[in-house]
Amino acid sequence: MNADEEIGFLSGVEIAAAIRARKMSPVEIVAALLRRIEALNPVLNAYVTVAADAAMAEAQVAESRAARGGDLPPLLGVPVSTKDSFETKNLRTTFGSRVFANYIPVGDAPLVERLRRSGAIVIGKTAMPEFAWKAMTDSPLQGVTRNPWSLDHTPGGSSGGASAQMAAGLGPLAVGTDGGGSIRIPASFTGVFGIKPSFGRIPVYPSSSFDALSHPGPITRTVADSAAMLAVMAGPHSADRFSLEAPPQDYIGLLGAGVAGLRVAWSPDLGYAKVDAEVAAVTAAAASVFEELGCAVEEVDPKFGDPLELYEVFLQVGAAAAIQPHRAQWERELDPGLVAIANRGAQRGALELARAQIERNQLYDRMRRFFDVYDLLLTPTVAVLPFRAGAASPPPEQGRGEDWPSWTPFSFPFNLTQLPAASVPGGFSQSGLPIGLQIVGRRFADLTVLQAAAAYESARPWADRRPTLSIIRP
Repeated sequence: MNADEEIGFLSGVEIAAAIRARKMSPVEIVAALLRRIEALNPVLNAYVTVAADAAMAEAQVAESRAARGGDLPPLLGVPVSTKDSFETKNLRTTFGSRVFANYIPVGDAPLVERLRRSGAIVIGKTAMPEFAWKAMTDSPLQGVTRNPWSLDHTPGGSSGGASAQMAAGLGPLAVGTDGGGSIRIPASFTGVFGIKPSFGRIPVYPSSSFDALSHPGPITRTVADSAAMLAVMAGPHSADRFSLEAPPQDYIGLLGAGVAGLRVAWSPDLGYAKVDAEVAAVTAAAASVFEELGCAVEEVDPKFGDPLELYEVFLQVGAAAAIQPHRAQWERELDPGLVAIANRGAQRGALELARAQIERNQLYDRMRRFFDVYDLLLTPTVAVLPFRAGAASPPPEQGRGEDWPSWTPFSFPFNLTQLPAASVPGGFSQSGLPIGLQIVGRRFADLTVLQAAAAYESARPWADRRPTLSIIRP
């Protein structure tokens, strides 16, 4: 392993500690990552904008601050990437669309502002599908993003650039969004950790047309790194009317508390999902680890019912709202799949949407009652293995529908109900493709989900597993 690769796979917590101890230089760290990005990104297409000059300038400031000592911010000098849907001051933000190909925001989104205040250095923006509408990462503006474990395969989406970057060792911290699995799906497909906190835990501004579904959250290689990010990103903000008033809990200090004694439900299919055989076998073995951790694990059918048709109402109406202001000028330049679901959304009436809101509330109530009995729910994260990069869906012989929610039955239910959910690396297929295990908690129990993920990570460490393709070793 060369020195740049060694730096590339350090965790954010390790980097922060090394900088505080004056054992590493922020300039050295940023320079190494920029060299790796230059070498690997042309193949992976994980980053769509790299803030090389600004990041180096911020690294020099961080280095001077570390030299002075004193009370240093928790993420001083630690590089972070943000999905290209978060506004970043003086740094291009495209939302994966030609509509915004030249858009330069004048300010930072609240979570970006908080990361900067914590000392983190924004190193670049990561790829996403247009307006984050699907669970793969390709767009007319940015092209196709590839999975470091197999360049022929997709890293998932819509935060696929963030997960590909993380798996390839192109930075320790990343921020994504999750409107139907867009953090958890790519985390599963690339063998990293991602968490969708409770809705409102991290403030969002400006809001998106999917704002009642979409949660921002961390994508990292370790649970501790995500805990460190949540500690600085969470908390109320006046710009987000949905942001929770509660301040962040002690995510880092309480991370190692363990899960002994918790009642854990394991559902291999939620009572309705069709799951690939390898995914089913790997995730069942991963779920059994929680018995080793002292939990009472019970296989259950939660009887939530299949909310696919319900979710599609909100997905399609949100897509219609997202592109409506731009259709007259830009429709021929938009992703045809996005236009297709937006057309469906435009046909839905107000009464249908109101009825969907009622059904959504009923679904939440069923889940609320379920979590009165169980502390956690475990499921596969995704029903299928990673498939061909650039494809619209898994191969037809797998019997999946063309719309992406047909092969992500485990993720979007928890966007409808706004519960915290995470994906941990559960294992690998026989062909070496990652498979994720999902951990879901009751609303507001973000800390419990993190503790469960940390306990599993301690029992089955994954961070040392790295892609071995020669093409990703500069």
